[in-house]
Amino acid sequence: MSKSKLPNLFRRRLNTAAVLTTVAAPFVWATKARAAQQVIVRTPGGSFDTVKNETIYEPFRKATGIQVVPVAATNGKLLAMMKSGQNELDLIDTGDAMLLELELGNYLMPIDYQAFKYTDPADIDQVVKRKFCVGSFVYAMVLGYNTKVIAPGSEPKSWAEFWDIKKYPMRRTLPDIATGSIALEFALLADGVPMDKLYPLDIERAFKSLSKLRSVIPKFWDTGALSSTMIADNEVSMGSLWSTRASVAADEGAPIALQWNQNALLVQAYSIPKGAKNVENAKKFIDFSTSVESQSRWLAKYKAIPVNTKAYGATAKSLLDPASNEPWTKTKGFLLDIKWWADNRNKVAAQWSKWIIS
Repeated sequence: MSKSKLPNLFRRRLNTAAVLTTVAAPFVWATKARAAQQVIVRTPGGSFDTVKNETIYEPFRKATGIQVVPVAATNGKLLAMMKSGQNELDLIDTGDAMLLELELGNYLMPIDYQAFKYTDPADIDQVVKRKFCVGSFVYAMVLGYNTKVIAPGSEPKSWAEFWDIKKYPMRRTLPDIATGSIALEFALLADGVPMDKLYPLDIERAFKSLSKLRSVIPKFWDTGALSSTMIADNEVSMGSLWSTRASVAADEGAPIALQWNQNALLVQAYSIPKGAKNVENAKKFIDFSTSVESQSRWLAKYKAIPVNTKAYGATAKSLLDPASNEPWTKTKGFLLDIKWWADNRNKVAAQWSKWIIS
């Protein structure tokens, strides 16, 4: 990556480093001392950081004296940064599929669970407790619908019903390959494959199933904002979308509700890149933000599911199955297999490019 394409923060830091080579050593030491009291974190940006600043970043600074410096960057820029060797991040906060790609590229350090002081590692959901990353919250790809068009209770209760265009003749939307994956799992569920028998995915069978819906899908969404906007504006009456995006829209008054049956569990997670300058600060941040107190404070506002199982009590009731008081992702969902997608994404993308114009 060329210097001109680096995020502004990185350019400023690189320019500062060049200036420091011409000044006295004590000034350099003082600058390094200040830098040691921060942790630079890649984030998705936007409302994500707005909520997290209040519930995690500021409480962490007050508790440790360490300033969190969030840097919004796309996964594409993040990957390019790692491959170029120009990483300036101390911590990466992104989806676990991206982190698996970085892990396979040997860019990540193992998570030091033994060093945790704020969090009991035994309280972290085992599904998201991994060697090179640890979950920060859980969300899902779910069936969402416009409540002005489809009355709650009469919505499709499964992907087989979602695929039933005779019973539900209205327009729908599904994710585009630009999101990283398409709805192959839902297509197979609609075609009768059990949730526990999905992987390895039968790609040909899934595309044949997708073809049955093609006539009622005017557009495949490529951003979370577009998915919720299409449903809220009744450009489509229902579709699959991220639960976090749907919750934000609903909280803002959009006529969107969710059906959690057969949801695909997704994971937002933390990893520490090799070469990070403030590794200890990054470790403390992960430890702090996965604690019961932090997860309860943060995810009560962000409307996502905690990775700390002791924080379920603070989770929004809409995210919990009333039959068990556990998250819908545990009682009605399946874990999206990111390893399968890493191994097969190029093959799926090639078939998608042909299918979408057929």
